[in-house]
Amino acid sequence: MITKTYQRKEVRTLLDRLSEPPRSLIFVAGPRQVGKTTLVRDALSQYGRSNYYFVPVDQPDEIRMPRFLDAEDVAYDQDASPRDAAWLVRQWQRARAAARESEDGHILVLDEIQKISRWSEAIKGLWDADRAEGLKLHVVLLGSSPLLMQKGMSESLAGRYELIRVTHWSFLEMYEAFDFDLDDYIYFGGYPGSATRIRDELRWRNYVRDSLIAPSIEKDILMMTRVDKPALLKQLFHLGCEYSGQLLSYTKMLGQLQDAGNTVTLAHYLDLLGSAGLVMGIQKYAGQQHRRRASVPKLNVLNTSLMSAGSGYTKAEAKADRSYWGRMVESTVGAHLYNTGYPDSQLYYWRDSPHEVDFVIERGNRLTAIEVKSGPASGHAVGLDVFEENFGKCRKLLVGEGGIPLVEFLSYPAEHWL
Repeated sequence: MITKTYQRKEVRTLLDRLSEPPRSLIFVAGPRQVGKTTLVRDALSQYGRSNYYFVPVDQPDEIRMPRFLDAEDVAYDQDASPRDAAWLVRQWQRARAAARESEDGHILVLDEIQKISRWSEAIKGLWDADRAEGLKLHVVLLGSSPLLMQKGMSESLAGRYELIRVTHWSFLEMYEAFDFDLDDYIYFGGYPGSATRIRDELRWRNYVRDSLIAPSIEKDILMMTRVDKPALLKQLFHLGCEYSGQLLSYTKMLGQLQDAGNTVTLAHYLDLLGSAGLVMGIQKYAGQQHRRRASVPKLNVLNTSLMSAGSGYTKAEAKADRSYWGRMVESTVGAHLYNTGYPDSQLYYWRDSPHEVDFVIERGNRLTAIEVKSGPASGHAVGLDVFEENFGKCRKLLVGEGGIPLVEFLSYPAEHWL
């Protein structure tokens, strides 16, 4: 497979922010291995100025800090001291000095910021001091633990930041960057780092398990958040992948899991997995908010590679099992709606036996009900009409066989279908 030079739209967003005076901290946050560092480096390479420091927090022995983008000599920081608040202050002071010396100001980029203990409190004081001085110093913060990033932003930095949210790659992005066809995307998902390995499925599967799944759980959840039952969380992740596209009550989940727990613990762990960009529990749509939260969750992976890597199926075997492939298609649609819609729109399912709707997206008073068909159409989707009778006028979409082609549906974000 020959990869193409590809640039995500967030690069343009970041360049626009950097062209403005530094009014807010810039957060670039999202799941592991979705290209956050690459897109920031792409933006810096196009920025047109060389006045920046890029500091990877998770490289303790040597930090590459280019003084000039096109310079032959590159400055290196050999500081191997602990990555703590004092170290952060030293990096910031260095950037401040550079900003004061330049008419154009300076940019400080801190990658994997969540690995510094109490980082948000330290940054609050530093940032407020810069604003009081009117210093031309942009600060870009990257992190691959979304839950911890959100905690730091909301607790200490409220009103001081703008968020650039980076999600899993869409079908259109994987098609344009790696020539993925629809079946490739359904089975192999949207991780750019694994795309060049798909012709060797065993190698691809090992990469997803060892380089994507394991670090996301071990480093982005267990090391950064209190989890009293790590074995239970890991089992819940695998259960979520196995049952993606299906409804599964917390009580039934407990019956499938070996480690003791309770429904409150499972709901919390499912939230953690969703925040890490792995597996989410979609709630049932209802008129009252508390009824939505108390519903049986519909499990959905947020990247279908997580589902197929542990399934035991090759791509050919997965396609041959029509029931399993149907759940992969439905999971692909669910992941697409969440990744391209959240937090501007909310994602639900609806069921009132024998009628159901696979997905419901809502934003304000705009509502769309979606039924997914992966095989030959079996007549009109009655559930869509029953849903409208219950909740009023809405947009009704049949996706797949007999409706909107899946390729077309996945080529537009959730907002387009509201």
